[in-house]
Amino acid sequence: MSQSQPSDVPPGANPRRWLALVVIGLAQLMIVLDITIVNIALPSAQKDLGISDGDRQWVITAYTLAFGSLLLLGGRIADYTGRRRTFLIGLAGFAGASALGGTAPGFEVLLSARALQGAFAALLAPSALSLLAVSFTEARERAKAFGIFGAIAAGGGAIGLVVGGLLTEYLDWRWCLYVNVPIAVVAALGWSVLPGDARAEGRARFDIPGVLLAVCGLVAVVYGCSEAESEGWGSRLVTGLLILGAVLLFAFVMVERSVARPLLPPRVIGDRTRGSAYLAVGLSVVGMFAMFLFLTYYMQLVKGYSALLTGVAFLPMTGAVLVGAGGVASRLIPKVPPRLLVVPGLLITATGVALLVPLDVDSSYAAGVLPAELLVGFGMGLVMAPSMNYATHGVGEGDAGVASATVNTAQQIGGSIGTAMLNTIATSATSDYMASHAGLPTRRTAKAGLVEGFSDAFVVSSSILVGAAVVVALLMNTPRPVRKPGADSGTPVPAHLG
Repeated sequence: MSQSQPSDVPPGANPRRWLALVVIGLAQLMIVLDITIVNIALPSAQKDLGISDGDRQWVITAYTLAFGSLLLLGGRIADYTGRRRTFLIGLAGFAGASALGGTAPGFEVLLSARALQGAFAALLAPSALSLLAVSFTEARERAKAFGIFGAIAAGGGAIGLVVGGLLTEYLDWRWCLYVNVPIAVVAALGWSVLPGDARAEGRARFDIPGVLLAVCGLVAVVYGCSEAESEGWGSRLVTGLLILGAVLLFAFVMVERSVARPLLPPRVIGDRTRGSAYLAVGLSVVGMFAMFLFLTYYMQLVKGYSALLTGVAFLPMTGAVLVGAGGVASRLIPKVPPRLLVVPGLLITATGVALLVPLDVDSSYAAGVLPAELLVGFGMGLVMAPSMNYATHGVGEGDAGVASATVNTAQQIGGSIGTAMLNTIATSATSDYMASHAGLPTRRTAKAGLVEGFSDAFVVSSSILVGAAVVVALLMNTPRPVRKPGADSGTPVPAHLG
């Protein structure tokens, strides 16, 4: 092809890649918003539709089950049928499912809409990340783009709390679903700036045994973790589901090592840097989910904040994410080994979560919550930007979709396991506290019991983050990026690729 490019465009790069980043970022924001925005709307939706306390969790679980279990398949579909095409299908389907949920006359329709949202998100998320990966190949630009993308991935949840609070308080809970439609329309209008489709070589042949084992195994794990919140980790249902999931996923690994066209090629996760990036993302969201889940309850039930005020109270964390990912990590990714960002990021996040352990009923926002938010936000920015970058770094174009799906799967599974585990720890500690204070059944005692549970969960969450930092420090062995001889001075590349 002899088509000329502007002089500042690296060879082979998409000349409209920064506009493409806006489109991709909108899609990612929509997906991340939906994880937290519906949490804010759930109490109003439950009252409006007459959903029982036992069934309300399914409004959240239906989405996470479909999303988490279908991601690997969605990534491989993107590789085989074209990432831009899959991206547009995912956008249209997600918007349609959101509109269906917004008009839901009852629980069953809302539940179906949420499952459809999750299924289309499983197409949209890996295609978005892989489009980003193939749009930005020059090291400095790639670092900046993934810094922005990482900030959206880490901070979008807090934005969802604010938007959810605003929409629920001033309009209606249904707008927490309708809001996805205009975002999807704006993103779809920018389809022409996305890089053209490049499909995997050969006829599309799906690894059917791998698909069945991966989907069923992930469903069992995510469902088991979600049921642990209500049934307890020791229940037969939860234990059986987790064992079944582990067996199916082990069988999936064995199958992938022997088939000609695997759903998840071992080469994708076999690289120590990519594997460490998946691990960092999966374990770091434990800290994020602890912040969102328990601080939301703390501010609303203990401090008496409204839904809107709670969302606003999370905004400093979003600002800290932007500084960590876009201001610091994006500048350092081309200059330092990734573990020099990820490991300190995990330790800073762990420190922030640990600052929440001493919280009590009378703690102020400025002294008790704000410092922790700032540290967790900054630390997550340092973790997510390089992790998202290196999660797809070095894979062939034919594997970009499934590599992107793998990091999203790590995020979903980590969030599901972390939420269920930490919630179980918190409720158990609260129950023990209330039992030991049975003679003082006051409202203040009830609040103190909640805070006691949150503190125990924060201890475990912080410990997990420290453990993740140690593991990543040992495994992520990619050296400092170096410059290719004769290359432009602004184009460093990872040493193991140069």
